Amino acid sequence: MNTQVATAQEFVIARTLHASRDLVWNVWTDVEHLQHWFGPTGVTIGNGKLDFRVGGTYHYSMQTPGASLMWGRMVFEEITPKERIVWINSFSDPNGGLTRPPFDGAWPAEILTTATFEEHDGQTTVIIRWEPLNASVEEVLFFNEVIAGMNEGWSGTFERLEAYLHEVRA
Repeated sequence: MNTQVATAQEFVIARTLHASRDLVWNVWTDVEHLQHWFGPTGVTIGNGKLDFRVGGTYHYSMQTPGASLMWGRMVFEEITPKERIVWINSFSDPNGGLTRPPFDGAWPAEILTTATFEEHDGQTTVIIRWEPLNASVEEVLFFNEVIAGMNEGWSGTFERLEAYLHEVRA
């Protein structure tokens, strides 16, 4: 009997944005805005359907140059307006069903994501926390191994968000 246990490292990244919390919240919770900035550098988000409420989902496509179309979904677990969003993040099929990621490796099927929004002097700090949910030992170990890549992906996402916030304020 295999009783191996693995402890996931929590992935945490924060970025202070030069925008009010009201504006950051708005572009984070409106499907028309999300398609302009969400996702790592080079990823195009499309086909977005957002039902922003506890129990609701955000279902979207992701296109990376030279790669197949992928799908993602968020299932919202908690929403505290302008302060906190908790969701389960996963890859999905075109119909919104849960699927395994379309790349090699034991990526966890579900990631518990917490985003918090804190405003200070007209700027907003967004903190993202990721941890595997219902993950196998193999998935936890893989998650721990690829944290540097998660940092790169989320850093690109935050760069896109900062640029988009500059556009909508102009």
